[in-house]
Amino acid sequence: MPEFSREYPDAPRAGVGAVVLDGDRVLLVRRGLPPSKGKWSIPGGLIHLGERLEAAVVREVEEECGLSVRLVGLCGVIDRVTMAERPRPGDPPPVRYHYVIIDYVAIPIGGSVRAGSDAADARWVPIAELPRYETTDGLAAMIQRAVKLRHADPQGGFIG
Repeated sequence: MPEFSREYPDAPRAGVGAVVLDGDRVLLVRRGLPPSKGKWSIPGGLIHLGERLEAAVVREVEEECGLSVRLVGLCGVIDRVTMAERPRPGDPPPVRYHYVIIDYVAIPIGGSVRAGSDAADARWVPIAELPRYETTDGLAAMIQRAVKLRHADPQGGFIG
């Protein structure tokens, strides 16, 4: 399998994430690796070659948090681009990271929360307490979309 770089990539990397909701709580992970190391976000990661989106998000939640989940629906798509410093004045800055992330709404169906994979920590957080956490850009808005989608289908069936 050919190597590819997450940092200074030759093309955007496709990933998935899960806004896992349990009542009035959301599952957050503290990122253990760059980009956004130390910030709180939702579990997720890159899609493996040949892997379906839904299978990737279920796998990532289990690897990072120890939970089995059922997908409720598609929540949103984020285009995350991080630029590096300019190598020389006047030169365009290189792209350090570029991810296209497809986020899903999910509900837990088994397992127990534990930090695994590249997560430094994992925990249930009351949605009302989200402002107390240093989160990745746009996370609060994505969680609010997820809450609205979950309320649109309270049975927890896939609506994506």
